[in-house]
Amino acid sequence: MRIRTAVRVEGVVQGVGFRPFVHGLATGLGLAGLVGNDARGVFIEVEGDRDAVERFLGGLREPPPLAVVERITTRALPPGGPRGFAIVGSDATGRRAALVAADSATCDECLRELRDPANRRHRYPFVNCTGCGPRFTIVTGVPYDRPNTTMARFAMCDACAAEYHDPADRRFHAQPVCCPACGPRLVLCGADGRALPGDPVEAARTFLADGGVLALKGLGGYHLAATARDESAVAALRSRKHREDKPFAVMVADLVTARLLAEVDPAEEALLTSPRRPIVLLRRRAGAPLAGAVAPGNRSIGVMLPYTPLHHLLAAEPLVMTSGNVSDEPIAHRDEDAFARLGAIAGAFLTHDRPIHVRTDDSVTRVFRGRELPVRRSRGYVPAPVPLPPGGPAVLACGAQLKNTFCLAHDGRAFVSHHIGDLENYETLRAYEEGVAHFRRLFAITPSVVAHDLHPEYLSTKYALDRGLPLAGVQHHHAHVAACLADNESAGPVIGVAFDGTGYGTDGTLWGGEFLIADLTGFERAGHLLPVPLPGGAAAIREPWRMAAAYGVPAGLDVARRNAANWDRVVALARRGVGSPPTSSVGRLFDAVAAVLGVRDRVGYEGQAAVELEQRADPGERGAYPVRLDGDAPFTVRGADIVAAVVADLEAGVPVVSARFHNTVARLVVTGAARLRERTGLTTVALSGGVFQNVLLLDRTVTGLEAEGFKVLVHRRVPPNDGGISLGQAAVATARALTR
Repeated sequence: MRIRTAVRVEGVVQGVGFRPFVHGLATGLGLAGLVGNDARGVFIEVEGDRDAVERFLGGLREPPPLAVVERITTRALPPGGPRGFAIVGSDATGRRAALVAADSATCDECLRELRDPANRRHRYPFVNCTGCGPRFTIVTGVPYDRPNTTMARFAMCDACAAEYHDPADRRFHAQPVCCPACGPRLVLCGADGRALPGDPVEAARTFLADGGVLALKGLGGYHLAATARDESAVAALRSRKHREDKPFAVMVADLVTARLLAEVDPAEEALLTSPRRPIVLLRRRAGAPLAGAVAPGNRSIGVMLPYTPLHHLLAAEPLVMTSGNVSDEPIAHRDEDAFARLGAIAGAFLTHDRPIHVRTDDSVTRVFRGRELPVRRSRGYVPAPVPLPPGGPAVLACGAQLKNTFCLAHDGRAFVSHHIGDLENYETLRAYEEGVAHFRRLFAITPSVVAHDLHPEYLSTKYALDRGLPLAGVQHHHAHVAACLADNESAGPVIGVAFDGTGYGTDGTLWGGEFLIADLTGFERAGHLLPVPLPGGAAAIREPWRMAAAYGVPAGLDVARRNAANWDRVVALARRGVGSPPTSSVGRLFDAVAAVLGVRDRVGYEGQAAVELEQRADPGERGAYPVRLDGDAPFTVRGADIVAAVVADLEAGVPVVSARFHNTVARLVVTGAARLRERTGLTTVALSGGVFQNVLLLDRTVTGLEAEGFKVLVHRRVPPNDGGISLGQAAVATARALTR
């Protein structure tokens, strides 16, 4: 029996070769019909034998590698349509709901062309096809067609047009298709913007080999690059960028080179070679051939493989590849801005004339127990949505102050933005506002509710208050736990443990060591670290020795002697509480212990003291200090007792103090969770907050909880740090609306 069926496919089905895939599937089964893009996804009509149509519908569930099929719906049509199968023009009418694909690393077939002297795209730095290349960073609108990308200005030559229109070619309807005759052009310029002679790639490689710092226009913005084995070049980059200590990432040509620098297990290899191509934090090999200034004093190294053709052409030697900005500013992505802001850092610019529509930093991730644990979710991952319960209002969640992301949520999808950065200057705020406006246009979401942090001085909070829309204030640590719940597609309730630097509490103090009984609609503060003063406010975050003083470390200890000129004054400040807001922060407890152990008195980036304290820990040590929970509903824990035990071990010459401290914090979580299980009957624990980026602590904590029979939820799609806060805010605002 001959039938005709209308099919609608929703998900990531535009810009990933889905229409050519449908064309091939249908013609292979002898079906007639059509396929096209529209504002919702892909529409299809197929006509032929019932059995062939059913096999066609089953085949749609096995799409091309970059596609994600979320939903397929069908309806019967009367047979008798035209013979043959065609890709038809796009329909841009109606409410936009189509998903946009993330940028994807260059595929093997395109790399073969790049390296083939006989191919017309030999050494062409913009080679791509339906299976790879730029997507999110060049999209200006939907449907995903060339006029809605920054490739619109480049008219295809006859050869590229022939590929684009040939159903048998892998560039069939590949929107960024181009070649040296018709596509973007590369140019190497001096810092003054004048073009330099010679082949741009070869001249750039020579410039790097001679110790230069290069500004390189990538997929989502400019990088600053230097040869990773050249101590003076890396030191110059660090000095000019004003980045004193924070480690740089390294791009290497292949896995063989990656293994020379670091240990790579199978899960890490899978991440390194995935189409997303994140920076993966790996265990550094002793004696790895890198300049000391790449990651000073760090046992880990961030490694990534090339993800654009241009990277493949440049990365014969390991290269430092860091965001093209001065510290604390957003990454440069427009050419004129890059020359203005990076001219004092880079001696040359390798740039091109394909505009970047959305600035997008590299993603950073690591592996925990064989699974991905995101640290920064951006290029290669965004804008893939996180599922939320269907229904509820359209929500704009404004995120946190540090490591900011925003989130737009509607119709069961939460679109968490690319990494924006710390909202502490005008440039970053402008990037934030531009990003919100672009997401609103791209996904046709007009928010009716704005979710925000409770901190009145966060720029993200002020932005929310200025929208003139109904507000949903979400406490910072509730948002952390809610993000972990949403990340695991759970509604709770759970025992939520949120450990971080600081977050504004409902009582106006700075929280950060929290045990919550929480679901997506609300929470109870069920336990916390006993608050101590934060002497000098933000100064104590920059100078961890102040937290040692706040925790009552004896004046005769080395940390006091190292800071003798200000020690008594800071101790007095803490005792009086003047300019010293109380905080329950576990992050600040880590700072105090790091200072006591001589790890770090002053930090150059957020969390540095805790990162270096983790590096000192002996993973074989299992000892821990006693933990006592005082009171109930909420219980409290005296961090001062833990610090006192650290001091006693230090004075006794015990060599494994850092490991014992980590074990103690893990024991604290297990003990607190057990207390709350007795009271509530809850058996699931959700772990969130920046402190749980520490994989040693996370491993000890999960091991201890599971040994006690708990189910443990950890992050897997958004970071546990403040980069996940916007998802938590969106999840809370949605859940509250659905339960009214």
